[in-house]
Amino acid sequence: MTAYEPDNIFARILRGEIPSVKVYEDEAALVMMDIFPQSRGHTLIVPKAPSRNLLDAEPETLSSVMPLVQRVAKAVQKATNADGIRLAQFNEEPAGQTVFHLHFHIIPVYEGTPLGRHAGGAQADTAELQALAKDIAAAMD
Repeated sequence: MTAYEPDNIFARILRGEIPSVKVYEDEAALVMMDIFPQSRGHTLIVPKAPSRNLLDAEPETLSSVMPLVQRVAKAVQKATNADGIRLAQFNEEPAGQTVFHLHFHIIPVYEGTPLGRHAGGAQADTAELQALAKDIAAAMD
């Protein structure tokens, strides 16, 4: 396995070098909107601890972030009225990983609406993402 690269885009977002549409942040993770969403409300949970993916993450990182993953999934479903939620997490390029910093995708699924491609769709409208982020954050309370 390749070593963690500290200049990946998520590490740069966590350091404040690149903007994001933030939903929520605590000491363990940043929750933000995916700017290339597979569906309306596609949200990312990015742990702050550096790891390439699930395979090299510290167990403490996983145990601190998984309750947040569940909390965000519930909030996304509530805020978007999605019919279901897909949780995705990719490990290494052959498995579909495109950003080599551990992260979790919360992808709302709507009956009769196909999902867009992972890491290949169109960039979402920033104003729409900001509105969704506000709705999802409110649903987390």
